[in-house]
Amino acid sequence: MSVLDKRSADQRHPRPEKGPESPPATDGNDSAPGTAKSPSQHSRPGRRGLPLALNAVSVALGIAIWWAFASAGFKLPTPPEVVDRAATLISDGTLADDALASLTRVLIGFALGTAVAVPVGFLMGWYGILRGLIEPWIQFFRTIPPLAIIPLAVVAMGIDETPKIFVIFLAAFLACVISTFQGVVNVDRTLINAARVLGARDATIFARVVVPASTPFILVGMRVGLGSAWATLVAAELIAAQEGLGYRMQNAQLYYDLPTIFVGLISIGILGLLMDRVLLLAERRLTRWQERR
Repeated sequence: MSVLDKRSADQRHPRPEKGPESPPATDGNDSAPGTAKSPSQHSRPGRRGLPLALNAVSVALGIAIWWAFASAGFKLPTPPEVVDRAATLISDGTLADDALASLTRVLIGFALGTAVAVPVGFLMGWYGILRGLIEPWIQFFRTIPPLAIIPLAVVAMGIDETPKIFVIFLAAFLACVISTFQGVVNVDRTLINAARVLGARDATIFARVVVPASTPFILVGMRVGLGSAWATLVAAELIAAQEGLGYRMQNAQLYYDLPTIFVGLISIGILGLLMDRVLLLAERRLTRWQERR
């Protein structure tokens, strides 16, 4: 047994010191007076449904406030008017076509942005030379709104799907690359040094220490990038689009069609919320080792 093994064994099984005898151990069913119970003992099955109940109450309250503002004379459509317009758009297939077109653009742009942002963020955080070369450009483009890139994208890429996807890609990339970079540079140096002491090479340290420790940051960056992608969608569909939720909303603006605008807003919100829940579920599955409240 090596010295490190002996030390670790001594830490795991310390030798008992001489002194007064300890009281006899009690069985698992008895607990000492005054000892606090574990959180699992306090948890109740009914509390699992509490967040869903609160979400339902929040949605109902939001609809009630919206209805109250519309009834008070504000220039807002009432919920029944929006539901009626949504039924019309669903029945003729317009809403499904627009949602599919917008969802396709967001998914392609978001997937490409994430696929590029994660390795770039890892390289920036792991290699100081690459950080010095890449970070100024990342910070430069991060201060430029993706909407400001639209004129350049139209001139350089035309008016087909390419500039729309590129603008969404840029929004997702800039949000995710910064989060990935911060995840790498915030890895505990103690973990890296311990791996080196045990003889791990850089590739092993990167795959077994840096990547798992950076995963929560990456997933948070993906969620932020997804929100940025949906936020950029409406402006991206300004580029000679013939279908899409953003296109439908802008076309409704010309005719002062508020119910159609609300249908587009609600559709974007629902699709974005569902995609965010999927990422949140993946985050909980991939970071089970992380402590949560």
